[in-house]
Amino acid sequence: MKNLLGSSIKELENVALDYGQAAFRGRQIYKWIYNYKNKNKNIDQIEVLPLDFRKKLKDDGFKAGELRIKERNLSNDGTFKLLLSTEDNESIECVGIPTEKRLTACLSSQVGCPMDCKFCATGKEGLKRSLKASEILDQILFIENEMNRKVTNIVFMGMGEPLLNIDDLLLSIRSINEDFQISQRKITVSTVAVPKMISKLSAKSFQMLGNCQFTLAISLHASNQQTREKIIPSAKHYEIKNIIKDCKKFVSDTGRRVSFEYLMLNGVNDKLEHAYELSNLLKGFQCHVNLIQYNQIDEVEFKRTSSKNLQLFQSRLINNGIAVSLRKSRGLDKNAACGQLRQNAK
Repeated sequence: MKNLLGSSIKELENVALDYGQAAFRGRQIYKWIYNYKNKNKNIDQIEVLPLDFRKKLKDDGFKAGELRIKERNLSNDGTFKLLLSTEDNESIECVGIPTEKRLTACLSSQVGCPMDCKFCATGKEGLKRSLKASEILDQILFIENEMNRKVTNIVFMGMGEPLLNIDDLLLSIRSINEDFQISQRKITVSTVAVPKMISKLSAKSFQMLGNCQFTLAISLHASNQQTREKIIPSAKHYEIKNIIKDCKKFVSDTGRRVSFEYLMLNGVNDKLEHAYELSNLLKGFQCHVNLIQYNQIDEVEFKRTSSKNLQLFQSRLINNGIAVSLRKSRGLDKNAACGQLRQNAK
């Protein structure tokens, strides 16, 4: 099977030329693939192409997308969550998060996840496999098709650990930037942090993309190593002080500030001493903290912190000179937690 999704104009022009067609036929395929209003997925439905060309492409196994919708969930706040089925009958999730001026697509990079974060539903069944770039990009098209508007921002915060799928991650970012016309500065790559992979990400970005302009977000969720290991078992392989060291190098190499995601868990990491500790850990370099309200799931013991604790924590960070914002949870009434829709379907 040859998936055309993720192909550049030049690559599709070459496909057309290989079949004895004029180069402009490749440009017609390009416009058809990346048109968010086009809900057709079959090559033989590209009516602007000659019938015999369409038939040859289809007979030779060409496709434009291979995912299928398994389940749709629309929350009261407009958040739209999709459960998609892959060709090998696995399931992945993606989410469209709308506001008046933007539509953010939250994308998965793997089927399942090997990191086993204790607050997350995705890792309960482990990692099945990584997604191909075409499967990552298809999620954007499904969100655009279903919500009937263009995606403006991308966050790799869905299922999986993006840094364990770097090549396809960067191939998809190349296409998101050039084919979907979304600036790298509107793309966020979220990672639990894997040893040696932050430096590899920046190096490969320059190699494959020519630059590194997207935002790196570290799922830190703790102010010290002991607490982090309780929340994220894989953290025992990557000391928190070394994560910060590698993040400082990333800032130096790319000129882009790093974001730190901090999930507020009641009685675990939400005390004022944790805020003070986090301030000392992060002071002195270009970064930003996102405090996140926890989406509770039945399978784990963690509870969301109170609004009072959240505000006190935020104030302490601000008073200590740390740039911080509060990210409100969306889709709370419709299986909002990452991996929850997939797990419920199973």
